[in-house]
Amino acid sequence: MTLAALVLLVAALALPPVALLRNTSSYIVTFDITQSMNVEDVVLNGTPVSRLVFARAAMRDALGQLPCGSKIGWSAFTGQRSFLLLSPVEVCANYDALLSSLDRIDGNMRWTNYSRIAEGGVYSAVRVAQNAGDGTAVVFITDGQEAPPLLPSDALKQDINPAHVKGWLVGVGGDQPAPVPRTDANGNRVGYWQRDEVVQVPPMHASATHAQSHEELSALQGHYLMSVGEQIGFGYRRLADAASLRDAMLDARLARREKVPTDVRWCPALLALLLLVARFMPDIAVWFARERRG
Repeated sequence: MTLAALVLLVAALALPPVALLRNTSSYIVTFDITQSMNVEDVVLNGTPVSRLVFARAAMRDALGQLPCGSKIGWSAFTGQRSFLLLSPVEVCANYDALLSSLDRIDGNMRWTNYSRIAEGGVYSAVRVAQNAGDGTAVVFITDGQEAPPLLPSDALKQDINPAHVKGWLVGVGGDQPAPVPRTDANGNRVGYWQRDEVVQVPPMHASATHAQSHEELSALQGHYLMSVGEQIGFGYRRLADAASLRDAMLDARLARREKVPTDVRWCPALLALLLLVARFMPDIAVWFARERRG
């Protein structure tokens, strides 16, 4: 048994990766980096944090749960455009690089202060994913706040073919409207946006329950994001915790089966351990029995 265990341990050290069929996914994850994403109305480890910080933390957790062979890329959204930051790369071989680059996605990248999610952001993210090829899907993380606000007469684009690109709209934020922090060109906080500093919904378009517009406040627009998702063939998921993002990205409907180099060295190592236990356990049991009698 000892000799067999030794052979298995040598095999565990020398065995190369084996190509096995596994479910893998390819995503470009787009982060909304507009100023409303700086609202601190979500909680991480018992501490209020901004929506963007919460989204990055959830993505960090999800990244460690994706199977080897999966690919992840980053993009950032503001204005009407989603800008590709990192093309999809394999998660296991590039794990440290993905984490390092993820931590650097913040509002300092913002090139404008307005936000057109449905008119431009999501569609731009889809085009980026189409250019990446290989069945790349989209994860678009946002609070759903349009700035300036969309009016009922504004029609959404209808040129996304769900058969070509699939994905998720992931909503992050609290349910109660909160003031939006205002930052300067260097990313320093300089107070909060005031009502007279932002475009409001004209009175003729305000609803009976919201007679006065307050676009200087922000809350998660979950129903709106769900509606947008239905129109373009995307799913909607609220980012309540890290598990909600992880489960969405592990959705089998967005995965594909392919051969992936897989580390199976643990198999001979485990067998070696079992053989050694079987070999020495009787001797150990006898020794304990003698000690108890002594």
